[in-house]
Amino acid sequence: MQRLLVPGLSTVAMLAALLFLGGWQVQRGAWKRAVLAEIAVAEALPAVRMPVAPALFTKVKVEGVLRYDRAGLYGAEGRDIAGRPVMGAQLLVPLERPGFAPLLVLLGWVPAMPGDGLPRTAVIEGYVRAPDVAGMFSASDDAAGRRFYTLDPGAIGLALGIAGPAPMILVALGPVALPPLPDPAHTLPRPSNNHLFYAITWFGLAAGLVGVFLVYARKVLRS
Repeated sequence: MQRLLVPGLSTVAMLAALLFLGGWQVQRGAWKRAVLAEIAVAEALPAVRMPVAPALFTKVKVEGVLRYDRAGLYGAEGRDIAGRPVMGAQLLVPLERPGFAPLLVLLGWVPAMPGDGLPRTAVIEGYVRAPDVAGMFSASDDAAGRRFYTLDPGAIGLALGIAGPAPMILVALGPVALPPLPDPAHTLPRPSNNHLFYAITWFGLAAGLVGVFLVYARKVLRS
């Protein structure tokens, strides 16, 4: 029996860890389903006038002057256009609002920077997105070329000549765009929910661990 003591204690410790991880994934899955349900409810509601401090993913409606003369591009995204791959980006345009801080708006995907740089009055409907923080492996922004890979309102505003932009991003929502582009987002973002798969994986490893130990114990007790 002493030969089973150390393997048995190790098995118990590993089993506890695997069951904890599986249970944690079950809890995360329940939390993620609640988040997805909240997003679905928010998407079904009509857009509201943008409050001073809107919650993330709130659908809002904002009116102002789009400064196409200060536009930039965000990210890099390939699409299939007329049967051929085209690399483009999200068109990023500051929206000036009387009495409020300028707001950076992602208007949608474009294959290249539009040639028309004239400011124009517009009403934008979209959802509020949090700013990004550049990571160790983030691509470097090209401030001079107005190409950005991190949604940092302060840095982008400085590069575009926009003073004191709001600390958030507005992502435009709309139907599928036909030319002329940009093509806006069509739905609110939905995080993936793979936690059930992860939970099954951890619980499966726990069951496998128990099986291996039982086979080992049976062999030891017979010897």
